[in-house]
Order: sequence, then structure tokens, then C-alpha cells
Amino acid sequence: MKLWGGRFEKETNQMVDDFHSSISFDKRLYAQDIRGSMAHAKMLCRQGIISPQDEADIQRGLQEILADIQAGKVAFPAESEDIHMHVEALLTQRVGEAGKRLHTGRSRNDQVATDMHLYAKDTCDDTLALLYELEETLLTLAKKHAGDVMPGYTHLQRAQPITLGHHLMAYFEMFRRDIRRVKQARDAADCCPLGSGALAGTTYPLDREFTARELDFQDLYHNSLDGVSDRDFLLDYLAAASVGMMHLSRFCEELVLWSSLEFGFLTLDDGFATGSSMMPQKKNPDVAELIRGKTGRVYGDLTALLTVMKGLPLAYNKDMQEDKENYFDARDTWLKCMHVFNEMLRTATFRTANMERSANAGFANATDCADYLVKKGVPFRDAHAVAGKLVAHCLDQGCALDDLTLEDMRAFCPAFDGDVYEAISLRACVDARGLIGGPAPQRVLKEVEAGEEWLKNQR
Repeated sequence: MKLWGGRFEKETNQMVDDFHSSISFDKRLYAQDIRGSMAHAKMLCRQGIISPQDEADIQRGLQEILADIQAGKVAFPAESEDIHMHVEALLTQRVGEAGKRLHTGRSRNDQVATDMHLYAKDTCDDTLALLYELEETLLTLAKKHAGDVMPGYTHLQRAQPITLGHHLMAYFEMFRRDIRRVKQARDAADCCPLGSGALAGTTYPLDREFTARELDFQDLYHNSLDGVSDRDFLLDYLAAASVGMMHLSRFCEELVLWSSLEFGFLTLDDGFATGSSMMPQKKNPDVAELIRGKTGRVYGDLTALLTVMKGLPLAYNKDMQEDKENYFDARDTWLKCMHVFNEMLRTATFRTANMERSANAGFANATDCADYLVKKGVPFRDAHAVAGKLVAHCLDQGCALDDLTLEDMRAFCPAFDGDVYEAISLRACVDARGLIGGPAPQRVLKEVEAGEEWLKNQR
């Protein structure tokens, strides 16, 4: 007989048991479930709702169950329905009548919500740790490559010269925003629903503030309906994970491109690439491609939970059991992707000489050529047209702007002078962009230094 089966006259159909059961995936909540039960029992005793002996028996039994689960001694059969019922049944088997008193003043609705809040806080902490490691890798690489020139792109066309350090710091900023989003998700999870009951609280004199403090929550729900039906805190994390995976995917797309022969900007470590079963020359960026592919999976997790929640009336509905697999999947996927991506990036070799050659060959200094003329008094629109004609001429001649003679340039505009070659050198083009947010090496190093200080204060 089920623990809730008092009003039922027959057993649940086996097919329904299998369909209804969530223990195959919510068993990972065992530590949070036991922790919540221990706090609840302590509060019940403190309020005089159960005896000190009952509380002692409950605490002892829960500690034993926790140790046995961690030691791999506990099975999780489907007929146990969920982790909450399973732990309570095990407790009653071990400590008798005291175990039956644990659920006083509590529903599975506020119990599972509490478990998920605790799990979500732990998840956010694990996620932040990996984001901090990734940020540290980016700062190290950006400092190393602060002065290495490469082409910057728009529309995947070579546009202006930047530095590799500047490019890497762009991702540092993206992941910094991810950190902010995860912290917001953690703040949303840092609220205790325990004591909300099934939907309307309870007549027992619970001390909800005490239980919240015991579980290290900063706040508690002030509406019992909201307490059991809120899953916004999970959606906050899934949204953060979706954006974070999008950032990883963009980075991976560039690593895939850069590692190709056509770009030749990057060589992946052999440990983070694969070969072909047919073509012996191949070195495939499968890790980067798989991260890129898994991004869609995390998007699906967010969309699935949004769809589950969009039509639910207050308060709890069984549909909400579908929150866990999506959340667990997104959490596992994002953490695994960040871990492998960090190592792949850290061990990659950037071919900076190829990057600089590519920047030089792609007329990335054409804008600076126009700016040079502006500084000589030529209106910008006229200077822009002159620079464009020079590029067209170079394409016809198969040369770069730097290869033109001064006479060649003056044939297009008499304002050119001998200092033009220094002005349009790649190094000068980059060094001149020292504004806040610019690619000049000294500016990049300042941003790296500021990033290091910020990261130190986050941990």
C-alpha cells in the first residue's frame, strides 16, 4: 500500500506506477531531500510537535540512510515512486513510529520544491566555479596575446586589424555576463518554500523562519500558493544556461573555422581532436562541433519547461514533475561542455604569424588609410571613396596598400605623403585604437588587469 493510499480500495495499475514514477531521475536529490527532512524534524521538535526522542530517532535514521546511499547500498525501485517517499519508507523501516511523524505539517509539494531550491543553489555554485576557471584561462591567454595582430571581421569578411588578446577579451565579457545571470538565478533559488504545505500552509505552529535559517536560505515564500507552484528559479537558470551555451557555441564556431586549412589560425591539441576512419590526413574539431550541437539541446530544455508551465493553474500540478529532467539535463550539459571547452582552449596553439599575414592581406588597414586623409584635411566621404578606389586598384594589381608607391597613391589623391606608410601599418592601426574598449595592446593589458582584479573579488 502506498503511503498516501488510505482512501484507495485497490493498488495502482503497474503501468501507471511505471509511468508515474520519477525516482529514476529525482534520486539525485537524495542529499537535499534528507537535509530538508533533518531541518524539518528539528523544527518540529523545537515547536513541541514531536518529542525529542522521536527527533533523535529521525535524525539518526536519516544520517544512516544518507551514509548508505553514498556507499551505494540503497536501491531505488520504481515502485518507490519518488525519492521523497522512498526516504520516508526507509526511515520508517529503520526507526519505526518516529519515521511516520516526520511528514507532519509537510506535503510532497513543498518538500520537492525545497529539494529543488537546494539543488539549484548547489548547481549555481558548481556553474560559477567553472565559469571562473574559464575566465581565468581567457585572461591568461589574452595577456599572452595582447600584442598579436589578427584580422577582425564583420560579415565574416576581413574588416580591421585587432589583436588576438582583444578578441579573447570579448569572450571574457560574454562569460562575465553569464556569471551575473547565474548569480541572479542563485538569488532566485535562495528562498525557502518549506511550510507552504500542499498549497495552503498548515494549522501546525511551524517556525518557517527557523527552518529557512537551518537550510541557509536568505528568504522564504510569503505566499503558500506561490511557494509550491513557482519554478521561475529553474527557468532563470535554464535561461542563463541557454545564453551561456550560445556563447560557447559562438566560440566553438570560430575554433572550427580557425583550425581549418583555409584560416590556419589555430592548431588543436591532439587530445581534443579526432581523426577520420577513411581519410588519414584528417584532424577534426569534433569537441568544438559537439559543444556547438549540444547548445540546441539546452535551448530545448528551456523551451520544454516554459511550455510545461505556460498553462498551469495554481497551485501544484503533476505536470511540474517534468521540470527535473530538463533542469538536470541542462545543468549536466552546460557543466560538461564548459569543463571540456576550457581544457580544449587552454591546450590549443594559436598560429599568430598566420593571423598577422591574414590581416595584412585583407586590406584591414583601408579604414586607417581613409582616416589618414581626413587628418590631412580631406572630407571623410571623399577620403572613403579614395581608399575604396585604392583597394580596387590593389586588387587589380595583386598587391597590398603598403606595396603601392607614393606616386601611385598621389595619383588618386595629392594629400598622401611619406608618413602614410607608418600610418597604415598594422601595428600603427592597432596601437592608435587605445580608447576604452579598443584593441591597442596597452588597452588590452589594462582590461586584463581589471579583469583579474574583478575575478579575484568574485571568489
